[in-house]
Amino acid sequence: MLTAENVHDRRGLADRRGGGRRSEELTAAIEKGQVEILYQPQFASDGTLVGAEALSRWNHPQLGRIGAEALFNAAERCGRAAELTSHIAIRALAVASEWPARLRLSLNVSPADLAEASFSNTILAAMTVAGFEPARLTLEITEQALMLELDGSGKQLERLASRGIRIALDDFGAGFCNFHYLKRLPVRVLKLDRSMIHGIVEDERDLAVLRAILSMARALGLTVVAEGVETEAQRAAIVREGCEKWQGFLGGAPMTADEFTAFADR
Repeated sequence: MLTAENVHDRRGLADRRGGGRRSEELTAAIEKGQVEILYQPQFASDGTLVGAEALSRWNHPQLGRIGAEALFNAAERCGRAAELTSHIAIRALAVASEWPARLRLSLNVSPADLAEASFSNTILAAMTVAGFEPARLTLEITEQALMLELDGSGKQLERLASRGIRIALDDFGAGFCNFHYLKRLPVRVLKLDRSMIHGIVEDERDLAVLRAILSMARALGLTVVAEGVETEAQRAAIVREGCEKWQGFLGGAPMTADEFTAFADR
């Protein structure tokens, strides 16, 4: 999620407006292009650009900029989460289809998405429309999204994984770190929460935890992506310990589609 952009959680979005009003606002936002998609660069350990994570926000005409978490919470409350997910997936995949074939796209998956029986169909249809190769797509699922209905979620993720899409367990280390998910689900990527990276340069205990996670990931054949890398010292530490990929403000803040294209060209 675009945590740096969640400046306006704006409880008024949830409390002051009824479901009907919110539904109308979301429909208008989608039609008028108020839902913006930004792209945060992702890098290999050697600094090579390998793709980007798509991050959404709502440029609300009255409330200002609303981050992804509040946006999807509002969509869930008025029953428009599936529509919003489809809109974002179609737009992001269309943009990424113009990137060089070496670059991957990561999309976030919400609890409401996995609760929808049609979710896997929505993603597969969006890829078909965009002409996007499944092997270039990663879906990032949080532990919260999996806690609701593991069996149903697992079936949808298995179907998507069978088409070549990578499944990532997002924000690893921020929740319960239930290793059961690693056994039950087709997870191929662990995405470390920024809290797991923050203290690794100064605190030996934080570094020891990182080493333990990387050791486990290697044993399970999982790729590890470090999120929230903000300093060169942090980047050097994760690379030294064997972390394959990373993203964060050190490499680049979330940017528009045009900005990312120019960034990739450079």
